[in-house]
Amino acid sequence: MDISMREILETIQMVEAENLDIRTITMGISLRDCADSDINKVCEKIYSKVTSYAKNLVKTAEDLEKRFGIPIINKRVSLTPVVLVAESSNSDDYSKIAETMDRAADTVGVDFIGGFSALVHKGFTKGDIHLLNSIPEALAKTKRVCSSVNVATTRSGINMDAVLAMGNIIKKTAQLTADNDGIGCAKLVVFANVPEDNPFMAGAFHGIGEPECVINIGISGPGVVHNVVSRLGSGADFGQLSEAIKRTAFKITRAGELIGRRAAEQLGVRFGIIDLSLAPTPAVGDSIANILEAMGLERCGAPGTTAALALLNDAVKKGGAMATSYVGGLSGAFIPVSEDSGMVEAVEAGSLTLEKLEAMTCVCSVGLDMIAVPGDTPAETISGIIADEAAIGVINKKTTAVRIIPAPGKKAGDRVEFGGLLGGAPVMPVNAFDCSVFVRRGGQIPAPIHSLNN
Repeated sequence: MDISMREILETIQMVEAENLDIRTITMGISLRDCADSDINKVCEKIYSKVTSYAKNLVKTAEDLEKRFGIPIINKRVSLTPVVLVAESSNSDDYSKIAETMDRAADTVGVDFIGGFSALVHKGFTKGDIHLLNSIPEALAKTKRVCSSVNVATTRSGINMDAVLAMGNIIKKTAQLTADNDGIGCAKLVVFANVPEDNPFMAGAFHGIGEPECVINIGISGPGVVHNVVSRLGSGADFGQLSEAIKRTAFKITRAGELIGRRAAEQLGVRFGIIDLSLAPTPAVGDSIANILEAMGLERCGAPGTTAALALLNDAVKKGGAMATSYVGGLSGAFIPVSEDSGMVEAVEAGSLTLEKLEAMTCVCSVGLDMIAVPGDTPAETISGIIADEAAIGVINKKTTAVRIIPAPGKKAGDRVEFGGLLGGAPVMPVNAFDCSVFVRRGGQIPAPIHSLNN
């Protein structure tokens, strides 16, 4: 395909002035051949496999950055859910595997490694229980390891025993990392309808239906979309607005596809998917909230915010889907509070509340993300928040998630600071009314009737 000078200049403008980047290149690696009855041998196999497959990942990404002039912000590895290989071992403490993952990630130079994960939407195996019990210590001991737990699906309903357990696990993880505002919780996600090819952390893992090794790409570009919407002005109607976003998403996705295919070719592995998600950063001008405000809202959170986000999410998906045949992951617009400067400003201004964020998750990816709440928030309240978000995902047949940080020693209005892409945010107030009797009932909230569709 011939590329015009106008298109070259347009891409340069996106990179230099509008924060266009590839948010992540993630290598998925299968661990299904790493099982062993000896936990030490499991660790040896995992370390050997990760360092073998991913040894050139960072160098390849850096070479592609120089060649095409598009920054690749994060280089990551995702692994088969660790519980699937760990439960064959003679140990009930899996934190040693997390330490091995961290050491392997350090050796190959990646930013994060995901897959300290379990799928418990219909119940627990013994291994699942061991992994869940190991999460707080594992995340406290490691720097790069990320963990995720799937507690619900549309076809199975919500495992409320798992939801209750995760509330306590999140609280303990926060306590063990209290010296850094509970940062361990920023590496822990609770899912409903989790995708198995997601390249974004902290929820990435390599699904059991995936190949031996694969490259998945997560694109970005909120700054580019914001500038396009701003240039249209208030005179454009919603059809024109949607069309402009679709065209922009197409261009961003094509850049991601190019990078992904070249990386897979150079590494000698399969190309997997493009995740179409718009992922913000704490940098000014790289905000989802600012896009919504450019549509005509005084502040993100004002009446009309959910409708604006629905338009944005739909247009991004439509434009991206025209640019690649391999869409996967989460694919939408992320609304993490601490990672989005515009969201932080909206919380500080009082326009954005936890309840409004929950409503917004009905129409976007992925859920209540990177939200700091008071450190004395009861574990049962956190479980109730997880249950609400899981219900949205189950009923609407979409992925939802909760990444929440009960910041030790902090109260509403205080701030937490994590640094880097995790950013910082004000601590948000939580509904103080008790839900403990409800979340302690136990058992399974049944699947909705449309789960019987085949």
